[in-house]
Amino acid sequence: MRKIRVAFFADMLIENFDGAARTIYQIIQRIDRSRFEYFFITGSAPGPDFQYKYYLVPSIDIPKNEDYKMAIPALAFFEMNNAMLIFKPDVIHISSPSFLGRYALDYGRNNQIPVITIYHTHFISYIDYYFKDSKFLIDAVKAFVISRNKSFYNGCNLVLVPSQSLMDELVGYDFDDSKMKLWPRGMNVSLFSPEKKNNNLKIDYGLDRPIVLFASRLVWEKNLTTLVSIYEKNEGLGRPYLFVVAGDGVAREELQQLMPNALFLGKLDHEALSIWYASADVFLFTSETETYGNVVVEAMASGLPVVVANAGGPNDLVDQYVTGIKCDPRDADAFYAGINLYMTDKQLRSTIVKNALQYARSLDWDQLTASYFEMVAGMQSQKT
Repeated sequence: MRKIRVAFFADMLIENFDGAARTIYQIIQRIDRSRFEYFFITGSAPGPDFQYKYYLVPSIDIPKNEDYKMAIPALAFFEMNNAMLIFKPDVIHISSPSFLGRYALDYGRNNQIPVITIYHTHFISYIDYYFKDSKFLIDAVKAFVISRNKSFYNGCNLVLVPSQSLMDELVGYDFDDSKMKLWPRGMNVSLFSPEKKNNNLKIDYGLDRPIVLFASRLVWEKNLTTLVSIYEKNEGLGRPYLFVVAGDGVAREELQQLMPNALFLGKLDHEALSIWYASADVFLFTSETETYGNVVVEAMASGLPVVVANAGGPNDLVDQYVTGIKCDPRDADAFYAGINLYMTDKQLRSTIVKNALQYARSLDWDQLTASYFEMVAGMQSQKT
């Protein structure tokens, strides 16, 4: 039987780089090579263990986010066209509405090839941050981004959206709901588990108080300003908790200056992070721009109670006082009260941890990726 050929476009193809990359690799790790043939087009070379053919597109660093690469297809237009003509894809998968993504969408339209995409990043939610010093531009820029994103996603055949609240928001912007399908993220419950707890971790690091863990890319659009305010409140109360920050990014140096008594771990691999999740006392996540919130579910699966912003993906993931605690993204006092509640109400803590564990274990990557591959196979018949 002839294999289904899928051309997969992603500006970043570095494993564990961010939530989008982790989702992409969950798919990659489950490709059935007897049924599918994948060809990757990317602006960043994957690691040496990558087992699939790929084409590397010239790329540039993104201002204010130098860790990210943006592929520039105009610099290799004819070479990319030739690679696609040789591969002859049946389906195109696009990871974002970037220059590379728009090239892929145009290629699909011009050659009657169906296009599937996953809504990884909610760029609309970043505008308030990036234009905070030019507020008079916010409305105009937001309208432009919404219009551009709407034309992109409405041009795809299928858009996989990670949460119902995000889908509702996109429909409110007049995105085509007939193109959208709810497709949440999965969880590796063997990797993230309460069994990873290390009772010697605090001793090894010389820690003598409860740990409040924050894990994220360290960029200011993750609402780090509220994190700093919570930290400062803790300092003013005599530092009853130790703040531990896992992650790296362009804001790290400034954040370390603002939180001098916090422990900064840098970017951790999944195994190391799973131990911190299982060994900490509370997970704190202030970001309000998440399309999903992988770290929230990872903490839940590890038996770590969460305090999160009631915005974006985490707002859907957490049922208030059932699987976690939600707070207004700008209310540092509410976040701190949530931390205190877990530390003083042992019964509530135990109940929330139990409920959150049950929820996290219901999110199975094998089932979710199987449904993705069936959707891709079904789209092959749409090729004309």
